[in-house]
Amino acid sequence: HTQSQRRSAFRSGLDSCCQLSAVSEVSNSIKNAHSVKGSKFQLTMMNHHLLPAYCFVLQSLTCTTQLAVSVNGFHLPSSTNIPQQPLHHAQPRIHHGTIRRTITNTNSRSSIAALSEGGDDNEILATDRAPCFDNGFCVSFPDDDDVENNGTAEQSADAASSNGKTIDSKSRRTSAVDSTSSSPSFAGEAIQRLGSMTGPTVWSEFGRLSQEYDLANLGQGFPDWLPPDFAVESLVSATIDSTKSPHQYTRTAGHPNLVRQLARRYSEHLGEEVDAMNEVAVTVGASQALYLSLQTLVQPGDEVVLFEPFFDLYVNQIKLAGGTPVFVPLTFVPYNQNDDGEEQDDVVTGGTWILEPEKLKEKISSKTRAIILNSPHNPTGKIFTLPEMEMIAENVVNAGPQCVVISDEVYKYIIHSPPKNDEKAEKMTESSPGHVHFASLPNMWDRTITVSSAGKTFSATGWQVGWCVGPSHLIAPIHQILPYVQFCASTVIQEALARSLPRADEPYEGYESYYQYLNEKYRRKRDLLAEALNDAGFAIPDYDVTPGGGFFIFARITPELKRALPKERLELPFCSNPAAPGGTARLDWALCQWMAEEKGVLCIPSSPFFSRERALEGASDEFIRVAFCKTDETIEQAALALKGLRSAGKDDADNAADSIEKEMAVAAAGGV
Repeated sequence: HTQSQRRSAFRSGLDSCCQLSAVSEVSNSIKNAHSVKGSKFQLTMMNHHLLPAYCFVLQSLTCTTQLAVSVNGFHLPSSTNIPQQPLHHAQPRIHHGTIRRTITNTNSRSSIAALSEGGDDNEILATDRAPCFDNGFCVSFPDDDDVENNGTAEQSADAASSNGKTIDSKSRRTSAVDSTSSSPSFAGEAIQRLGSMTGPTVWSEFGRLSQEYDLANLGQGFPDWLPPDFAVESLVSATIDSTKSPHQYTRTAGHPNLVRQLARRYSEHLGEEVDAMNEVAVTVGASQALYLSLQTLVQPGDEVVLFEPFFDLYVNQIKLAGGTPVFVPLTFVPYNQNDDGEEQDDVVTGGTWILEPEKLKEKISSKTRAIILNSPHNPTGKIFTLPEMEMIAENVVNAGPQCVVISDEVYKYIIHSPPKNDEKAEKMTESSPGHVHFASLPNMWDRTITVSSAGKTFSATGWQVGWCVGPSHLIAPIHQILPYVQFCASTVIQEALARSLPRADEPYEGYESYYQYLNEKYRRKRDLLAEALNDAGFAIPDYDVTPGGGFFIFARITPELKRALPKERLELPFCSNPAAPGGTARLDWALCQWMAEEKGVLCIPSSPFFSRERALEGASDEFIRVAFCKTDETIEQAALALKGLRSAGKDDADNAADSIEKEMAVAAAGGV
C-alpha cells in the first residue's frame, strides 16, 4: 500500500475506535487529536491509566498499516497485547517545535493535549510535557532484569571476553537501540546504574494530577505558606547589603557566616567542638548532601542499609554511587495485636513501627559501607527510640571500621509528639527537644555524617540550602568533590540563613522560640487532619501512645475503605500505570488516584516507599502518606471532600444486592 493509503486506513480504524468509546468527551478528543506526519503517528494523552485500552487498538492498527506510532513520545511495540510494562522510549525523546493547539475538556475526567496536522513532512512537532515534569515514562524501581539486561560496559566486555571475543574501547559502550528506531543511544554509566527504564515517578504522576484537577493537595511535603517574617526579612536584608557582596561566589565548602553559625549550633547539639571550616559542608539542599555523602563513601559492590519503608530518593542515589541497597523492614505493630500476631476482634487500627534487632543484624556484613538513618522518619513519622539507635550503633561497630551512618535529620525541629518516660533520651535532647542526634551517641561522632537543611524548618523548601556535619575525615572528601558539582550554593540564601538562625532562638509569636511555635503549629494541624482521616474511615496513629515527628500521617486503609473503592480501579485498564512499581497500581495507588480524580483530595500511595519486591508482595497495600504541612483552609477543604468516603461504595453495594435479589426472584418464578 502507498503511504497515503496506510494513513487513510489508520484514520478509519481510529475513528471506529472512538465511536466504540463509552466516554464521549475522550473519544471526541482522540478523534480530533491524531496527527499523521508522513509515516508517523503522534498522540499525547494526559491520563496515563487510559493508555492500555487505546494502545491495544493502536497496536492492532500499527500491524496492518505499518505506521510508526508513538503515544506521549514513546513508540508502541508492534504487538496486540495490552502493555503490562512501560512503553519503549523513542529516540530522540523530544524535539523543539511548536504545539499547534491543545484540546482540554475541563468537564471530563480525562484530558488530551493534541498536535495539529498541517505543514510539510519535515516539520518537527513538539509535545507539551509539563504535566509530567520529568518528560517520560518509568517505573519507580527499575526491574532487576532491566539492569541485568542493560548491564555495565565492563560486564559486557567481560562477557564477550569469556566467549573468546576481543572488544575495542569504542565497543565498550552499551548500545541501546529502540525497536522502532535505527538510531542508537549510548547510555552513560550513571544511566546504566539506574537501569534501562527511568522517567516518571510517583511525584511526576501525582504532580500531573495536582495540575489536572482542582484538588486539596495533601501530597508532596512542602508547606503552602510563607516562611516566618524574620526569615523573609533576613533574605531581603542580605539581598540589599552591598557591604557583604552576597551576589557573587562565596566559599565553595560553605559561606563563612553560615558555617560558623552551623558549627556553633552543632557543637551544642552533639557535645563536640565542631570546626566550622573543616567539619561542615554546605550543599544545594539535603538531597545533594546525601548524594555527595554516598559518592564519597561508596564503591561498586558496597552495600547501604535502608530501613523500609524509606524515602524513595535513597535507592537511586545509592545505585548512582555504584552501591547496592539492602532493605531492613520496619515492623508495623497494630495497637490491638495479640501475642500470636493477630489483630483482636478483626478490627483494623493504627499502630507503631518498630525496628527488630534480628532483622537488622541479619543484613549487616563486612560489605556494609553505610546505614542511612532518617529520624524523624519519612514516610511513617516514626521517631527512632534511643534503644533502637543504640542497637544501630552496635551493628555499625560489628560491621567493621568501614561502616558509617548517614543521619538524615531534616525534620529534627518538627517533633509534634515527643517520646515520653525516657529520662536518658530527654537529657540528650535538651538542645533540640524530642530529637536524639545519632552522632551524639558514644563513639558515633567519628562514624556519622549528619545531614540536614533549612527547607522544612523555615517553610522554605525553595531556598535549597543543606549541609553535612561530621569529622574531617568524612567531610574533607565532600569538600574535595564539591567544586566539580557546583561552585557554591547561593550566596544570598546562605547569608539569609546565617542571619535567620540566631533569630529563630528568640521569642516568637508568644512562644519561647520559633522552634517551639513551629511544633505547636504542626501539632494543631496534625490533629485537624487526623480528625478528618478518622472520620473518613482511615486508621491512624494515636499520638498519645506513639511518638511522632515530621509532617506526614501514614494512614492505614481499612476494609470499609477498600469496599468503597470501585472494583474496576483494581482491574485493567485502570490498574495499569507505568509509574507504579511493576507497572501495576495496587490498592494504595488505586485509592489515591481515585480520591484525586473523583473526590478532590491528593495523597501519596505508600508503594514507592517500599522495595519493589515487597510492594509487589503487598507489604505497602494498606498505607497512604498524607501531609499536614498545609494551610488550615487546605486541610479543611480536604476534610470536606473526605466526608462520606467510606460510604462511597455502599450505594453501589446496595444496588448490586437489590439486583441480585431481583434476579433470584425472577429465577424463582421460572423467568430467565
